[in-house]
Amino acid sequence: MELEVNNSENKFSDVPLRVKTWGYIISVFALSISSSITMKLFISWIGYQVFYEFLRMFQIKTNLLVTALILGIVQFSLIYFFSFERYFLYAIAFLTMFSLYFLMQKVSVKQGIGIVLGLSLSLLVFPHLLYLRESAFGIKALVYLVVITELNDVFQYFMGKLFGNHKVMPKISPNKTWEGVIGGVIITMLLSIILGYFLLPSTILIHAILGFVLGISGFFGDVFMSLLKRKTNVKDTGELLPGHGGLMDRMDSLIFNAPIFFWVLPLLLKS
Repeated sequence: MELEVNNSENKFSDVPLRVKTWGYIISVFALSISSSITMKLFISWIGYQVFYEFLRMFQIKTNLLVTALILGIVQFSLIYFFSFERYFLYAIAFLTMFSLYFLMQKVSVKQGIGIVLGLSLSLLVFPHLLYLRESAFGIKALVYLVVITELNDVFQYFMGKLFGNHKVMPKISPNKTWEGVIGGVIITMLLSIILGYFLLPSTILIHAILGFVLGISGFFGDVFMSLLKRKTNVKDTGELLPGHGGLMDRMDSLIFNAPIFFWVLPLLLKS
């Protein structure tokens, strides 16, 4: 009996530190979305940090800080001076040039893939958060997306800790269980129905569909990063967030959720 109690306590030993870090995350996020300029700075910082973590993870031999800072500055300039359409056009051009520069530095195939992925996430994926805020759906839709995505991750984590016995992908993400995924997605759908009522101009059915889609795609974003970390032999992408790891350890569920939600939401609300 004592052993069972100790094992139960060990399962949740990291929870207090995680909760404390969540307080900082929520504060920074709330400040960042408060205005257009702070949101632009926030997305540029995300671009810098994500690229830094990818360079570090794939062991690229360069000055990590300076290289990632260049990307962050370029990204802020593009976001600040150009419209949505032109931003992505110029971002793709910069991504291509920056990738070619690194590929000429005699990097391995794995490192080349890491560079392209890091640039793509920084320049093409996470800026969807900014443009969602500036869309007709505004801050409410952004808050909905981030809250649903992050709490889905939390729900899957706790449901897996409490009831998980059957591994989903043991070779890629050994901590993921069917019980955690299914239980987490169901709770996410319920939360989506409640939160959507206050934040989105749509029906209960649409909220349930969104909750299901974001729950599943968030899971695959998490698995995608787990695969990359396994391929690069790292436990976490960084040490920025105590109890969580790097920024990408916390934002991995948004890899697919951010662009999917941005492009699907207008279609759903028109139906």
